[in-house]
Amino acid sequence: MRKILSLIMVVFISLAMTGCGSKSANTSDQSSEKVERVNIATGTTSGAYYPIGNAMAKIWTDKVPGVKASAQSTEASAANMNFLQQKEAEVAFTMANVAVYAYQGQDNFSGRANKDLRGMTFLYPNVTQIVVRKDSGINSVKDLQGKRFVPGATGSGTVTNSKEVLDIFGLNFWDKDKSNVNADYVGFTEASELLKNKQADAANFSGAMPLAAIMDVSNSIDVKLISLEPDMIQKIVEKYPFYYEYVIPKGTYKGQEEDVHTVALANLLVTRADLSEDLIYNLTKGIYENLPDLYNAHAITKNIKKEDSGKGMGPIPLHPGAIKYFKEVGVLK
Repeated sequence: MRKILSLIMVVFISLAMTGCGSKSANTSDQSSEKVERVNIATGTTSGAYYPIGNAMAKIWTDKVPGVKASAQSTEASAANMNFLQQKEAEVAFTMANVAVYAYQGQDNFSGRANKDLRGMTFLYPNVTQIVVRKDSGINSVKDLQGKRFVPGATGSGTVTNSKEVLDIFGLNFWDKDKSNVNADYVGFTEASELLKNKQADAANFSGAMPLAAIMDVSNSIDVKLISLEPDMIQKIVEKYPFYYEYVIPKGTYKGQEEDVHTVALANLLVTRADLSEDLIYNLTKGIYENLPDLYNAHAITKNIKKEDSGKGMGPIPLHPGAIKYFKEVGVLK
């Protein structure tokens, strides 16, 4: 009898230990699941990058296994290129000109070319939208001479865009010794307030359409968007080939009674060369398989099409993960 009891106890203890071991193993398996954290560098909260970036972060976190993504508000393109180079972001929104300058070590990136920059996809056009108070007397970009102008926030692609456009008109706000335009470097929200309070005459709101900050200011005071003359558009495109002519249809903003002729360039989603092919493949796939989830973030996202994926990249190579996805869906051969 004692032998039987002893045998039962041995079996019971063995089973208990097996159960503990199994639980421990399961716990170990769960803790070893790799979670890839993806920080998305976007833009100011009043621009389009930020809400779209938040929508992407939700898609990736909810629908891409093993990914936890978050969107970071930044001063946009130029700052985002720095975040990528310093490995403080995995994915970033940027204007094409700023990305090319960062990759080649030009303009603000002189002496620190980022050859590890890689493209993910073209997103949508970034439109130069110069807004002026109707009582400012400004009817052309050339009239900005001597006026109070907001070129964008320091470190933003909007400032670069403002430089390139005003340069063609012989205007300068960035060189203290040559300046003939009074600049105030602030973001879209602050620019809107400066216009409303008569502390600025004009501002460049380079971005998607419609832009929340322009809608805000046009609902508060009388403003107008400035068209660029055809010959000046041609000169901009010739000097800076990443630009192309663009028309803002009448009625886009309150009080806009005519089409506005301007220039635009590509908005891109970019990443780092050191990130794995699998990760970037899954992130790229996540965007295009869930586009309806982006539509509520901003109307401009309805223009995102995989057929345009490589548009505007210039010399910047696509990431192997993005190439894999676009080949899979027949966009690339």
